[in-house]
Amino acid sequence: MKYSMKIAGLDRELPLCPIGENLYIGAFIMFSDVELTLSCAKALLEKAPDFDVLITAESKGIPLCFEMARQSGKPYVVARKGEKLYMEEVLKAEVQSITTKGIQTLCIGKKEKELLGGKRVLLVDDVISTGASLAVLEKLVREAGGNIVGEMAVLAEGDATKRNDIIFLEKLPLFDGTGNPI
Repeated sequence: MKYSMKIAGLDRELPLCPIGENLYIGAFIMFSDVELTLSCAKALLEKAPDFDVLITAESKGIPLCFEMARQSGKPYVVARKGEKLYMEEVLKAEVQSITTKGIQTLCIGKKEKELLGGKRVLLVDDVISTGASLAVLEKLVREAGGNIVGEMAVLAEGDATKRNDIIFLEKLPLFDGTGNPI
């Protein structure tokens, strides 16, 4: 089963994947889709508030965040999935994403804290659903002394489509077991 939609002016088909009994999500994968990544980054930057630095979780949002940084000329930070040997003065926070099994720990180190501290920070993700990943990024940015000026994603799904505190390009419905939007 697939769901067809227009994203940043481009037609795409998203495969539907089960996440529960009779509940499916549209799998939005930007990896390997350079045209989509470029278009989404441009469209999000057109809606973005003024910012100094971008941050995303180590996830499918990395190419998007990189491209937004490249197009804007601003730096970006990736909150890593686990502490790395080269990191100093590590800040950690845990997250349970609906698309990943188990609890993940996101980390930033001294270098990232210096990039975020005292800066206007824009949080970026590919899809916002429950908001759990954003909440962890918010925590890390605040602990690093950054000022969150906005939260953005290409798509919002489920209850996230009703939020007025996030900026997104398109709504992505949830689906029943037969592939119908609910």
